[in-house]
Amino acid sequence: MPESGVSRAQQAHITDTGAGTGLPPGPVTSPPRPAATAAARRTGLLVTLVLGGLTALPPLSMDMYLPALPAVTDALHAPASTVQLTLTACLTGMALGQVVVGPMSDRWGRRRPLLLGMIIYVIATAICVFAPTVELLIGFRLLQGLAGAAGIVIARAVVRDMYDGMEMARFFSTLMLISGVAPVIAPVIGGQVLRITDWRGIFAVLTVVGILLTLVVWKWLQETLPAEERHTGGIGDALRTMRGLLADRVFSGYMIAGSLAFAALFAYVSASPFVVQEIYGASPQTFSLLFGINSVGLIAVGQINGKILVGRISLDKALGFGLSVIVLAATALLLMTSGVFGDVGLVPVATGLFVLMSAMGLAMPNTNAQALMRTKHAAGSASALLGTSSFLIGAIASPLVGIAGEATAVPMAVVQLVCAVGAMACFLGLCRPWQQVAARP
Repeated sequence: MPESGVSRAQQAHITDTGAGTGLPPGPVTSPPRPAATAAARRTGLLVTLVLGGLTALPPLSMDMYLPALPAVTDALHAPASTVQLTLTACLTGMALGQVVVGPMSDRWGRRRPLLLGMIIYVIATAICVFAPTVELLIGFRLLQGLAGAAGIVIARAVVRDMYDGMEMARFFSTLMLISGVAPVIAPVIGGQVLRITDWRGIFAVLTVVGILLTLVVWKWLQETLPAEERHTGGIGDALRTMRGLLADRVFSGYMIAGSLAFAALFAYVSASPFVVQEIYGASPQTFSLLFGINSVGLIAVGQINGKILVGRISLDKALGFGLSVIVLAATALLLMTSGVFGDVGLVPVATGLFVLMSAMGLAMPNTNAQALMRTKHAAGSASALLGTSSFLIGAIASPLVGIAGEATAVPMAVVQLVCAVGAMACFLGLCRPWQQVAARP
């Protein structure tokens, strides 16, 4: 890979046309001139922002809505358990939608399925603004999730089209910076929207965001999958491709390891409001502060991974270290929450959660990068499997954290430790990194 900061796809574009770089058409036999490199970096920044927006839209759709749940319950005269289904429907849609959109993008390219998904997202979100019943709201939240999944799955596929090796790992770490901020600021934005309007205003804001992002994609995100590299088969071909990917032991190892790490994160998100506030007596403001600090830790380590570690040590070493830290942090949390060390208080538990969350910045981008490096022939389908697996395993793990009630944090720590140990076992048993030394970037 070139060290000039020009991606593989950008190099190909320069070689074919010289457009926008000041270079004449024809082969490029020497490194790009400084003007070409600067143009490529500007293009790379724009693509980063577009893909970051696509990746951040689903978390915004989920978390901006959280402060409005009590208001929805009152306005639609529905039980709280029924209103909770609006979240479940959106999450389910995001998981299943990736399985559909991923193979579509391998067959028809990235732009058309993405734009179709964004248009459907805007329509579904706009209908949510006027939903008269909770049943209709649940239905269109499901459709919103199905359509919004296009942004997640195609963003990863576009990264695979444009980058390879260490550049891809760096790009995923950069995306984590953008998408990692979304869950932190989304409830704050939702709360501010509720200060000036009701819960329907949140969907109105999401509709506007969806329209703007659709226009940005239409104008600035070019097609990254050449016609000659697209799959021409139908559903049967897509299913065979996915079956072939799942039969790849190493790909499946990275996919399951990443999904289990994501499930440990989901367990934290689901249980932390009760653990921090109900069990350890923290105020909502303290909980928000700790949640924000943990998110900053995850983002910061992700940037250390992309800016410092990638290129200096192998991705598998960084991934193995991250998973090891997650296992140790989850073990410490289980010992603390089960009373082995007595009543330890909030600070040690919050420290353990911070360490666990921060280590996700090594686990998540590197599992994605290593899995997608094996799947140039079917990046869309591979991205769909990665995303669907993460959401489904996370959705299974989340309810388990409350299995013993709200008075104990032990189930959260148990779920996190089981997921962490499972992720490490998959990494060592299926990926077998010591056998891939020759193939490492």
